[in-house]
Amino acid sequence: MNVDFIFKIAAIGIIVAVLSLVLSRSGREEQAMMTTLSGLIVVLLMLVQKIADLFSTIETLFGF
Repeated sequence: MNVDFIFKIAAIGIIVAVLSLVLSRSGREEQAMMTTLSGLIVVLLMLVQKIADLFSTIETLFGF
């Protein structure tokens, strides 16, 4: 796994946390929750792509 990938996830987490905090403080809890959920979905999609690459590599390694 590349270090850049970890930094991307961390950057998304920081941005989502700041946006969520700002929205919560301004009384928009629903938008804060949607921001948090969208950040989580983006990170999960990134992870699913990496896991698919891992399975593809394992498949070619063992010749299935």
